[in-house]
Amino acid sequence: MAIEIDLSGHLALVTGAAGELGRPIARTLARCGADVAIHYHTSREKAEKLLAEIRQIGVRAMTVQADVTDEASVLAMREAVAAKLGSPDILVNNAVIQYDWKSILDQPVADFESQFRSCVLQTVLMAKAFVPAMIEKNFGRIIVTNTECALRCWPNEGAYAAGKRGLDGIVRVLAREIGEHEITVNQVAPGWMISDKQRLPHVERQPAYEKNVPLGHRGEDQDIANAVAFFASDLAKFITGVYLPVSGGTVMPGI
Repeated sequence: MAIEIDLSGHLALVTGAAGELGRPIARTLARCGADVAIHYHTSREKAEKLLAEIRQIGVRAMTVQADVTDEASVLAMREAVAAKLGSPDILVNNAVIQYDWKSILDQPVADFESQFRSCVLQTVLMAKAFVPAMIEKNFGRIIVTNTECALRCWPNEGAYAAGKRGLDGIVRVLAREIGEHEITVNQVAPGWMISDKQRLPHVERQPAYEKNVPLGHRGEDQDIANAVAFFASDLAKFITGVYLPVSGGTVMPGI
């Protein structure tokens, strides 16, 4: 008997769905049968294009704009999604604020604050907004995008690593707090994945990075989407609190 991921009857909300990793995540969840709410902050055109693609798959979908670091905006997003599609039982916290990486001594304090807001605070606000409905259903899947950088801690990664390490802590606490309601909370930690940003200018190969990857090459954005779909499915119903690197072995959490 073949094992399949069937998310029919579920509704997924993907933050940052118009971004490089968000697009394949949203498409993959839709191909597994889930209805999808496509969140964006400023990338409306990309979100609308993705919406057209997902509707062709045959599931329900919508776009929704919000600032995931602002409580009022997150609550407004909850109401907009509920009015059109219902209450999400799959939540993918994927949005992150982009900034220029510099050494800790040169990095503006505002960048440390932005990473805290888009990593830690986003997860707190999204949980407050959407977990109560999951508790009522006695079912939920929360998947959060972390990064290999949280363990790697290389130069110029200070603000990013700090935000994502804080995210790791809040996610593990949340997993313990709401597990009794059959809600799982897991993290997917990408390496430097190949996405459309590299495919279009044909810069997929990065020898300096690849030499530190045990598998010898970079992964694809679809690899991240596959991990998210797994965590969203019943195949992972007894897995929670996990930090899963999808990085070809660049980081290997110890025991």
